[in-house]
Amino acid sequence: MAISLYDASAALFIQTLGAVDGFLGRSLKHFQEHNIDPEVVVETRLFSDMLPFRYQIQAAIGHSLGALQGVKSGVFNPPHGNPATDYAGLQKEVADAIAALKAMTPADVNALEGKDVAFNLGERSLPFIGENFLLTFSLPNFHFHATTAYDILRQKGVPLGKRNYLGAIKMKT
Repeated sequence: MAISLYDASAALFIQTLGAVDGFLGRSLKHFQEHNIDPEVVVETRLFSDMLPFRYQIQAAIGHSLGALQGVKSGVFNPPHGNPATDYAGLQKEVADAIAALKAMTPADVNALEGKDVAFNLGERSLPFIGENFLLTFSLPNFHFHATTAYDILRQKGVPLGKRNYLGAIKMKT
């Protein structure tokens, strides 16, 4: 069985962003039960030289939905974050990204194979082919940022486990 670009990118983005949505909800419940202001978490960093929680969520969105949109347009710019600066806003951004990803059909995503995309970083422009960009650049970045967001919540005492990160896995039916 061949694996399509959709299966290797969009389907994985939906699975993991679904998990992010789940652990954001579980974390909010934990914060409410323990009288912790979730807004404090928004600016939390694992280390002083790392970007805050809000950026980790926004970068996960940028390297999933944003990456697919970038390949479609032919240009990807690094995620600079969206206007949401509060916990509820981040939850909404994740839900909106999941909805947008689910609206993409396998044919839409598979049509991106072989498409040129430039990753623009300041004055530099790095050329890619769509599938190489998604699989070797955006997918690793996506998981890095989703994992870092998960780790920040764990650091804040939220009882999350690996299954919370994995999301809805596809088992044989």
